Amino acid sequence: MNRIWENIFKLRQKASDEIDAILLKIPVFQDLNNRELKKIKRILHQREYRSNEIIFKEGDIGLGMYIILGGEVQIVCGPDNHVLTELCGGDFFGELSLLDDAPRSAAAIAKSPCVMLCFFKPELIDLISRDPQLGCKILFRLAWVIGERLKSTNEQLKEISCLRQQDPISA
Repeated sequence: MNRIWENIFKLRQKASDEIDAILLKIPVFQDLNNRELKKIKRILHQREYRSNEIIFKEGDIGLGMYIILGGEVQIVCGPDNHVLTELCGGDFFGELSLLDDAPRSAAAIAKSPCVMLCFFKPELIDLISRDPQLGCKILFRLAWVIGERLKSTNEQLKEISCLRQQDPISA
């Protein structure tokens, strides 16, 4: 009987260790110590999505950030669902909604069955009030991530602009 329980606890510990490894690769959480990481894990919600299930629609009010533990997600926009990017295990998306109340600028669709961790804005606000030091750490890392994504977008726009200037007929 002890052996059965021992195996169950080993499986749980292995799953917990895998989640820790994924979280520590996410820039928002990578500077956290073990105590802080445990606090974050307690407020994350695990969700599962079927293949082709809509995670959120373009125009929906953002509720939080999603971290893919397994599966693939497409980020799409427009009436024709133009694919902006495809994400997989270890990737994250939707972090801007932790800071603003604007509608989602794109939709997210599970390309395959997915398991995700969700970090919702109400939990972040509660964390900030309960542990301001940890809350600020998260907010500064969020700002850094958004800044990096903005810089990347600016570079892509520059490249597109340069291509159009070089060949205005095909643009």
